[in-house]
Amino acid sequence: MGGGGGGRGRGLPPGGPGAAVGHIRNKEKRGEMLARARRQKRKEKEARREARKEAGLPAPKQKTIESEREADATMATGPDEELEWDEASDEFAARRGGAPGEPRTLVTTGRRGTKLAWRFAGELLDIFPNSTFRKRQGFPMKKVVEAAVAAGFTTLVTVNEDRKRVNGLLVTHLPEGPTAHFRLSNLRLRKDIQGHGRAIRTDRPELVLNRFATRVGRRMGRFFGAMFHEEPDQKTRQVATFHNQRDYVFFRHHRYIFETRDVRAKKGQPAGQQEVIARLQELGPRFTLKLRSIQLGAFDSKHAEYEFVSAPHRQTARRRFIL
Repeated sequence: MGGGGGGRGRGLPPGGPGAAVGHIRNKEKRGEMLARARRQKRKEKEARREARKEAGLPAPKQKTIESEREADATMATGPDEELEWDEASDEFAARRGGAPGEPRTLVTTGRRGTKLAWRFAGELLDIFPNSTFRKRQGFPMKKVVEAAVAAGFTTLVTVNEDRKRVNGLLVTHLPEGPTAHFRLSNLRLRKDIQGHGRAIRTDRPELVLNRFATRVGRRMGRFFGAMFHEEPDQKTRQVATFHNQRDYVFFRHHRYIFETRDVRAKKGQPAGQQEVIARLQELGPRFTLKLRSIQLGAFDSKHAEYEFVSAPHRQTARRRFIL
């Protein structure tokens, strides 16, 4: 049972630890030699790391798709008068400038919402301040938008699903827009998160926006920010985070927990001292968003004017990102 010639070198990366053992026909011997080569490679890597530390040299920068992203002409790396003028006159300028009135969010589902969509919509109420849930009841989206504007809501969030699986969010800022359509994936409700907590709706969450650097990214940051209160000095223990990485927006909802514990006695220090530590507890839900389109104005399926439409089939560079 020599293994035959068909599996010779199969699955071994060219130039890696298996390149020198690919000619060995015996499977067990080949695996043993491969493990030995990998151990030797790890030892050499550790030796180089120790030599670098002793010489006081910095660690080499790791090459990732994110760190090697292509330079974008719309990247906002410093002061930009044109960008600042655009943001001072966009749809969110009045709301984010301290205008009277608080954000109010209406959450609904598709025409035939399932229990999963209702549960997810219910957990969204713990995230957005002053939010309310209403069943769709078969009304067309245009009628829902008109009713939401008449009721004084500032944002409409619609949970979309396909084959009883939540797969998208349609978010409309009222009354002038814009409207953003997101693909939603990796949804985990609160009950599926180990050690989860329960959000307090009266405690307004702090908003954290990470890595929204381009013009479209800055616009999406203001888009999400307009759904929350703008209070620079607010005191809260809850945090809502939108983290952008390679055009995927990861959402997390946490709470700070402060605990007092005894400090271990050390040499020369008396015992019985205490310290306050802070840790995070996830509240849920957890999901990932992918921007599909930005539509100017409120939702309109027939006469819509789009500001941005995702075209992944035209995007050939893996290191070129929109947000």
